[in-house]
Amino acid sequence: MAGQRVRDDGVAGPARRGSVQAERDVNGRYRWSLKAPNGRIVAVSAPAYDTPEQARQVFENLRGATPGLVARITHVRDGIGWIWVVPGPRGVPQARSHRTYERYATCQNAFRRFVALLERPEGGELPVPRDEF
Repeated sequence: MAGQRVRDDGVAGPARRGSVQAERDVNGRYRWSLKAPNGRIVAVSAPAYDTPEQARQVFENLRGATPGLVARITHVRDGIGWIWVVPGPRGVPQARSHRTYERYATCQNAFRRFVALLERPEGGELPVPRDEF
């Protein structure tokens, strides 16, 4: 069933989508985060941006470059585990895994899931966060 998911009770429902959000950091700058349909954060922007519009544009550019994306998978400096990073045109990280992975292969699979979420045509509106006063 394309575009459908089957619930535990066997009834077909609409396919769940991942979501992208621009969130304000403690320093007042913005980062995007990509969540899987189950609500877990899959990836975050590596740099922070001055406006949510800049974060939106960088995310959309990343989506446009999906077929050619590659990841650097590296061991974390402090602690145990692996992370993936998507380098930009000048080698500066654009996106990274939200967490560390215990195994190298699990980290590779997490990057594949990230790419699969980027390729979904229905996902990707980046809501503008409301300022809290």
